[in-house]
Amino acid sequence: MMPSPPLPVSATAFAKSAVALLLGILAWAAPGAAASQTAPGPGTDAALIERGRYLAIAADCTACHTVKGGKPFAGGYSVESPLGTIYATNITPSKTAGIGNYTERQFARALREGIRADGAHLYPAMPYTAYTLMTDEDVHALYVYFMHGVEPVDAEVAKTELPFPFNVRASMAAWNLLFLDNERFRPDPAASEQVNRGAYLANALAHCGTCHTPRNALMAERADRFLSGAQLGAWYAPNITPDASGIGRWSDADLVRYLRTGHAQGKGQAAGPMAEAVENSFQHLRPEDLQAMVAYLHTVPPVADAGGQAAGPAFSRGRPASSEAELRGSFGPNERDSLKTGAALYSAHCASCHQPDGSGSANQRYPSLFHNTATGSPNPSNLVAVILYGVEREASGQYALMPRFDGKSYVSALSDEQIAAISNYVLAQYGNGDVKVSSRDVSTARHGGPRPLLAKVQPFIVWGMIAALLVIAALAAVVLSRRRRRPAA
Repeated sequence: MMPSPPLPVSATAFAKSAVALLLGILAWAAPGAAASQTAPGPGTDAALIERGRYLAIAADCTACHTVKGGKPFAGGYSVESPLGTIYATNITPSKTAGIGNYTERQFARALREGIRADGAHLYPAMPYTAYTLMTDEDVHALYVYFMHGVEPVDAEVAKTELPFPFNVRASMAAWNLLFLDNERFRPDPAASEQVNRGAYLANALAHCGTCHTPRNALMAERADRFLSGAQLGAWYAPNITPDASGIGRWSDADLVRYLRTGHAQGKGQAAGPMAEAVENSFQHLRPEDLQAMVAYLHTVPPVADAGGQAAGPAFSRGRPASSEAELRGSFGPNERDSLKTGAALYSAHCASCHQPDGSGSANQRYPSLFHNTATGSPNPSNLVAVILYGVEREASGQYALMPRFDGKSYVSALSDEQIAAISNYVLAQYGNGDVKVSSRDVSTARHGGPRPLLAKVQPFIVWGMIAALLVIAALAAVVLSRRRRRPAA
């Protein structure tokens, strides 16, 4: 059946999380479990390979396992996680660098349990917590596709080296024990066939929860806020529950159009990780599958934005407004440091594409800045991130490009203070004027986004372990000393 409604996080769950962290730290010496060996199943016909190819698209395998401009699935893509850089592996059928020696059972175990053929654990940056829902038939089709429909690439990729104790992969055994529901998808008998299909696509293959569900202190998804929005480094994956602060006021046509093209006029546009998902996955899915996903999302329990949404949905905010008349004649042609205000910076760097009044281009390739989720949201992360990192998206025959202003492209680099000034001008003029952006916020986004608690405490974990060992050694010394002083009977 479909995933159960989210449950609140209890004190017991918190205690379990603490135990998981302790077990994870102590499990570094535990050997990996040996993977079972079985022969690949039969069935290498073209129809099965094509089915596997479609499933790989729906699961968005390309986004993480293919470097832009590189060979398909050859790995090397860097995932900038809050705990360090994770490099995606080569999943071509290469027998020296890829998964060419995997049996189907080993492939299924990696996909659904996060355990490689050599027994080592994968990190949940690989969304096996979602893929665990996949049916045996779909796992078989994927295996046949990767073994017979993908070109082998004999190229090693960079190894993932996280800081201690996160580099101890065996610790993931304790994490999986607490947070991995190793179960297959079961249709909900009370739901329609379309909704069940959408639930399978959204939860098992497209792994929407991996990005759109916030995480707890140990980086596991919070079931009590399922799909309610989550920080992804510098970007923010918005609320996609049917609450008014989520997609409750989006029509089915809006949502299908957004998934297929990355743009829904008057609502929002895809950038960052979502642009990759649209480009590599959603635009290639069959229309009926996109419609099924939308139908399912409308059945998810609504959850309000954690930041609140007092004045309706984010896309409802703003109106056209221009400061050009006030700017003219404010500075002489040779006057230095004229670009100090948000209005002046907007005029110099943004107005040529988004228009002086923020209405965007006629074809909306450069979107309107009012009636725009990025500017109307209570969380300004996507506005800041899009100025820093730009947009590059090709979907449904349309190419969208916005240059990045972090200094890593052909346009001028903007400072943290300048990006904060532009953001605050855009928010006040066209979006949520109650939200303010500081230069510190921009600096945080420039360096990868807010760090979760687990990343913040990492430098102290080693010292905590040393302190714990010293305490244990001191207690042991006291006990031994007392035993030695005890008189013989």
